[in-house]
Formats: sequence, C-alpha cells, structure tokens
Amino acid sequence: MKLLEEKVLKEGIAMNENILKVDGFINHQVDPALMKAIGEDFASHFQDKGITKVVTIESSGIAPALMTAAAMQVPLLILKKSPSKVLNKNMYQTVVTSYTKGTSYELTLAGHLISEHDHVLIIDDFLANGEAATGAIRLIRKAHATVAGIGILIEKSFQPGRAKLEEQGFSIYSQVRIKSLGENQIELLPQQD
Repeated sequence: MKLLEEKVLKEGIAMNENILKVDGFINHQVDPALMKAIGEDFASHFQDKGITKVVTIESSGIAPALMTAAAMQVPLLILKKSPSKVLNKNMYQTVVTSYTKGTSYELTLAGHLISEHDHVLIIDDFLANGEAATGAIRLIRKAHATVAGIGILIEKSFQPGRAKLEEQGFSIYSQVRIKSLGENQIELLPQQD
C-alpha cells in the first residue's frame, strides 16, 4: 500500500536491524486518515473471502482492525492480553511470546462471541516471527471458526513469520514488506498484489 509505504519511509524510525518505531502514526499517535485507508485496502483485498468477523490483538492492532471491520461491515473482536477478573467460563486462552518485548502473555477470547460459522480475518500491525498471529490462530481454532486470511500492516520479511504461516496454508497480505533494517535505514520489498 503506497500510502503506508510512504509513511514508513518518511516517519518510521529504524532503531537497529530488528526494531522499527512507528509510534508517530500507528501505535502511540494514530493517524485516522491513514487508518481509514488501511481498513479500506484490507477490505478490498479480502472482499471475496466471506469474512464474518475481524480479529486483532490489543492494543496497536485495534485502530486498523476497527477501520477494516467498518469497511467490511462486520464486527471486530479484540483478543485480550490479560485475563479479566470477571471472566465467564466460556473463554479460550493461549500463551504468546512477544518478540519485541521479550515477554510472554496470556491471550484470551470470549467464546460466546465467536462460533464455528465464523470466517475470520486477523489484522495485526507487525509480522516478525509470527508468534502473535499463531496465538490468534490457536484461539480461533479452539472456537472451531475458520481463519480466512491474515492482514499485516508492516511485515519484517527478513524474519520467519510469513514462512511459518504460509506453511500452515494461510493467506497473508502485507501492506508494507521490509527487506532490511539498520540504524536509520529502511529498505522495502516491491509491492505485492
């Protein structure tokens, strides 16, 4: 997606060969016009997949996932990173390890909000090692729903996440694919279809 590529190149900050800061437009300060365009792009790309729900993990994925759900006119489900003290008995849970933070967290999904009839689109801000997406997939499978696709804002193509998910047969659409990072250097791969 050209607009997001331009933002990444202009405003993204490559800290080192693994970390890209996008806090000025995605995950601390959010650019609403950009999020709307991102949501419309995902909706267009996945329009023929029979999506009934959009799923994301709190918190950075919420804005683009909400705009995607709005463009598709379907509900948004937010997977929580910490279990609530008032959970009902119908909860799906799994443990996910964050590459960026180097910590693990428990991911939860309220079972009464999803069913075997749902065809889910997962939206996430980054794809690196694929751990967050894999955790989301585990929860969706526990609910016997179908993962119809995975939409990623920024993919670190030099890390194994895409290969890990494609080996499992998932359709992945990344709006920006990064070939390499270095201190103050960002190199992109060409746009995908």
